[in-house]
Amino acid sequence: MKTNATTSSVKASAEPEAEVSASSHSISAAEAIFVHLISGLGLGLAVLLARNVFSVNLVSHPSLTLRLIWVIECPIVILLYSRYRKNREECSYLKAVGRGLLGLPVGALVNALGAIALGTPVGTQYFSKTINWSLMMSLFTIVPAASVFGVLWKDWQRIFAHTKPVGSLDLIICLPAHGAVVGAWFGAWPMPLDWERPWQEWPICVSYGAITGYLLAMVASSCFVLARATLQHVKRD
Repeated sequence: MKTNATTSSVKASAEPEAEVSASSHSISAAEAIFVHLISGLGLGLAVLLARNVFSVNLVSHPSLTLRLIWVIECPIVILLYSRYRKNREECSYLKAVGRGLLGLPVGALVNALGAIALGTPVGTQYFSKTINWSLMMSLFTIVPAASVFGVLWKDWQRIFAHTKPVGSLDLIICLPAHGAVVGAWFGAWPMPLDWERPWQEWPICVSYGAITGYLLAMVASSCFVLARATLQHVKRD
């Protein structure tokens, strides 16, 4: 009897802790959709500016187009995700913004090294393209997590190593990041084929794949967050 009482007590104390942990990783469905909507609109604005104002695109001027994308998307992503930083008592909004800015070059280095390890061409003619592509990928993958989690390794490990998002906040970081990486990987497939098309050059098709994967994953993430919110509402009722 005593053992059963102790077990029940442990379970009762563990349940509130689990609820607190899940709630700390959650934001409302409306906020999650808002973050994705503004991020997607920023990406669309960058593409429109490149085409209509500077008369460039990924095929004709990949380096300049990628630079426009990450320069415009950078403040949007950092300012949005810094609002949902963890440990607000210890981390101010400006500190979260600073973490996002620091995460940009660090993430770019990680993405560049990963791309080179997988066969990205190396040379002075590719240097600017690789740098700008890596900065764009950093915004898709590393910067949101840096703004929200900072140096909390367990959160990074949960999202990127184990792919186990806990709440809606994890979902809007995890799914787009993985979508961008998977999209870039699929986008790289046509590069070695002997089609002799201009868009097969690095990093054109990889960039198209990354952007497509990122956008699709944001839509999927919004759907998951909505479904999760609906399920929780039904359970309460």
